[in-house]
Amino acid sequence: MRRTMESPCSQPPLPVECLSRYHRSKMPDLVLLLILLVPTMSSLPAAHCDNNNDDVGFQLTLTHVDASTSYTKPQRLRRAIARSKARAAALQSLAAVASPVVDPITAARILVTASTGEYVVGLAIGTPPLYYTAIMDTGSDLIWTQCAPCLLCVDQPTPYFDAKRSATYRALPCRSPRCGQLTYPACFQRVCVYQYYYGDTASTAGVLANETFTFGAGAGNSSTKVVAPNISFGCGSINAGDLANSSGMVGFGRGPLSLVSQLGPSRFSYCLTSYLSPTPSRLYFGAFANLNSTNTSSSSPVQSTPFVVNPALPSMYFLSLKGISLGTKRLPIDPVAFAINDDGTGGVIIDSGTSITWLQQDAYEAVRRGLLSAIPLPAANDTDIGLDTCFPWPPPPNVTVTVPDFVFHFDGGANMTLPPENYMLIASTTGYLCLAMAPSGAGTIIGNYQQQNLHVLYDVANSLLSFVTAPCDII
Repeated sequence: MRRTMESPCSQPPLPVECLSRYHRSKMPDLVLLLILLVPTMSSLPAAHCDNNNDDVGFQLTLTHVDASTSYTKPQRLRRAIARSKARAAALQSLAAVASPVVDPITAARILVTASTGEYVVGLAIGTPPLYYTAIMDTGSDLIWTQCAPCLLCVDQPTPYFDAKRSATYRALPCRSPRCGQLTYPACFQRVCVYQYYYGDTASTAGVLANETFTFGAGAGNSSTKVVAPNISFGCGSINAGDLANSSGMVGFGRGPLSLVSQLGPSRFSYCLTSYLSPTPSRLYFGAFANLNSTNTSSSSPVQSTPFVVNPALPSMYFLSLKGISLGTKRLPIDPVAFAINDDGTGGVIIDSGTSITWLQQDAYEAVRRGLLSAIPLPAANDTDIGLDTCFPWPPPPNVTVTVPDFVFHFDGGANMTLPPENYMLIASTTGYLCLAMAPSGAGTIIGNYQQQNLHVLYDVANSLLSFVTAPCDII
């Protein structure tokens, strides 16, 4: 999701002159506060960051952002759909601004909106380690947390990270390769400074630094603890928005600043439990990310399909979708509905941070017609929950209804078969059975609701997505 750019400050110019190249008129207050803050940070030459090790592996717990709240089931569904709408709109707008001539602040505002996620993970930062939770996001790259002294921060459940108390914190110089990998880098007194806007109400700004991260320790995680030095992250002291009761964000995208790219080996997997289940999900990294020993609930084989590179959005996980079936019936959808357009828009993304699936408009209409044909009940809209392909439920006693499986057909012959509970939901306030998908005018995003009880492996090094049906609550 991050586009690599050369640092605009090859020399340490005055901050105002440097930042004027990035339309300082649009961000003066935040940057001036940041400039006041930077001299208080320790700035030393960065050590070489090379954590790639084929033997590295650990397991983490994934917790849904609403898991510990008092929201009712209908409220949680409405919240998830609302988040999904905002995220889908942002992800679908990224390619439209992914051009070197586009105002980088406009692009960054969209990037932050796209980073609102659905699951949080636990990890630790610094020496001695400070444990905290962060949003896991397969749709972005930057790792960041809120840092003290916090000039403008949002509430979080753990103390702000204090760089002065860590023996391993190192601010990165402007000439660092990592600094050049930011969406748009800036510098002050040779220190690399970043700033991202996430929509109109969310933002993060601070210093790009290297630090030691600890994974796999803490409640609910595996006994294997991995300590990784020299992980580049954003130490944000000016932040706003919603962190879903966490303390930052961890990008799992394909870009150079993501955790996957920095830590290595470049593979991870997750197994998402049933939606609204009290049982947390699992995230596996490196050597632990392996589907061969998955305790499957059926005889379904592991299936694989290659990732597709979208030059406009190289960090996103695009797939080549060939078609959709309902049961044994292949729907009449032109494959061009799933293609990446010449301008980088369109295509098919798999994303853990979007709740329901967003289907390209023509594909959605084909699915809707297929369901209307397969389900002998009158169609309805559920304006309460925000879905528009619904049926009264339960059906009348004299009506037999069989909801077919839903199948995504991918390149390479891989078929992702979804049982009804993975693509239909019951809205308890209205009693409707609804399609947990929505129409999109700019592409397709396969969300996490459709990934329930699938063990999904992202093999970034080999550019391959693999998946298999699994009982995620017990593996």
